[in-house]
Amino acid sequence: MNKWKSVMLPLVTAAMLVTGCSGGNNTSAPPAATGTSGGDAAATAGAKQEHTFTALLDNNATFPYSKDWPVWGWIKDKTGVTLEVQTPSGKLAEALNLAVASNVLPDLMYMPNRKESNKFGQQGALVDLMEYMDKLPNLTAWMKQYPEEAKAALSADGKMYMFPNQGFGETNRMIWMYRQDVFEKEGIKAPATYEELHTALKTLKAKYPDSYPLSVRYGQIPDEMNMSMTVNYETGEGAYYDFDKKEWRYGPTEESYKEMVGRWKQFYDEGLIPPDFLSLQTKQWQDMVSTGKSFVTVDYISRVDFFNNAMRKENPEFNMQFMAPPAGLPGGKQLNPYFHYMEGGLTVASTSKNIEDIMSYMDFFYSEDGRTLSSWGVEGETYVKEGYAIKFKPEFTDVIEMRKQTGLQTSGTYTWIDFDAHLSLFSEDLKHAYEEAVNYDPANMQPRPAFTEKENEVISITGQAIKKHRDESFAKFVTGSRKLADWDKYVEEMNNLGVDKLLETYKEAYDRVQNIQLGSK
Repeated sequence: MNKWKSVMLPLVTAAMLVTGCSGGNNTSAPPAATGTSGGDAAATAGAKQEHTFTALLDNNATFPYSKDWPVWGWIKDKTGVTLEVQTPSGKLAEALNLAVASNVLPDLMYMPNRKESNKFGQQGALVDLMEYMDKLPNLTAWMKQYPEEAKAALSADGKMYMFPNQGFGETNRMIWMYRQDVFEKEGIKAPATYEELHTALKTLKAKYPDSYPLSVRYGQIPDEMNMSMTVNYETGEGAYYDFDKKEWRYGPTEESYKEMVGRWKQFYDEGLIPPDFLSLQTKQWQDMVSTGKSFVTVDYISRVDFFNNAMRKENPEFNMQFMAPPAGLPGGKQLNPYFHYMEGGLTVASTSKNIEDIMSYMDFFYSEDGRTLSSWGVEGETYVKEGYAIKFKPEFTDVIEMRKQTGLQTSGTYTWIDFDAHLSLFSEDLKHAYEEAVNYDPANMQPRPAFTEKENEVISITGQAIKKHRDESFAKFVTGSRKLADWDKYVEEMNNLGVDKLLETYKEAYDRVQNIQLGSK
């Protein structure tokens, strides 16, 4: 019987469970520090010491946790480790708060984001991984390979409370999409600029008067939509780092942001976007796209298959495809926002009696052997090799079903994955979208500096006041209840709310992280 079924177990029982678990190690000795693949031979050679760690993992409704997933056996075969898994009976955040408050912690805990792990780490509940880098040779090499991802995993004081992730964030890409079949039918070229987009939308509106040719679910994911719009105009939805000028800037007070607002006002005035686009929810948006009331949109890349798979059953001509992002400025760049990173990850409880063994175990996942296992499973069972290429066996045709059947790429089973594993099971349309999307990535990923408690206060109070005024003003400018002629006054209002203070906060946090030498401990 699984002793860790619910975090709502009596705390006395939970204490017995934690203290009753033995330590673990993936080898009889830590692997040699010879790079991301250098530990593989050591990680897989010789008899494994069998040990058990307790773990609080997230639970996804689409593929709920199962102790019978093959992935647990595969991991044990490679590392000698069994995870005694506990999943939250309610929300993960509540389960984490309860566990930390009780000081009865499982060895490993999945945190939904770095802000949470930094908070609990600074409270003393989590281990600073930087203190154990001598036990993490593969992670050390991985950090050299992915320095920006590594720095993004650091806390304000240079500690690392969460194991960083890489690869899985590709699922978070945001792209422009369009009804290629409708564009081709009407003889409309896919737009490369906002001027061309405006012309295409006007043509579609004339041919389909009841439509709103462009729709976005702004009301459901406003931050993502703001970033998708502003990157087209080479500015930011808030504080952003200008890599050319090497300075922090505030996008919503810049002239390029004003240009963007003016363009969206034009779309609004001409009925090219829904009158309620600022509050459009997912169901409303889906209905518009699926019923031919909208032909261009922005959303997560997986929506390509979401719409095509559903709509082609009744309309075989339905063809939602990737659209290159339009440039907003004359001679400007065609860019999509950089969303393809992952915030969540595993952490180690400071109360664990198995810390060093856990480090050796977790280091396996930063080896090439660990990456292959986490991504593809086991040769002969889930995949085959054809020359240098790896392919899933024919019985695996869908990513979701593959994860349901095997447990691969579910909470607690990976840190570093080969996204080609996912890509290989996508439709040709979605594969094409991913292959095209990489051509429109920004040259640099926006920094994600960690903030001190005092800095977080500035972000929470000053930053939120500025953001609120930005959002309200954007709505007023677009709908016409405030004239764009008031732009300079609006900028003054924003500055008076503390834009300089906010930018200085970002600068200090960013500079602090940049000065940290990875692997120096």
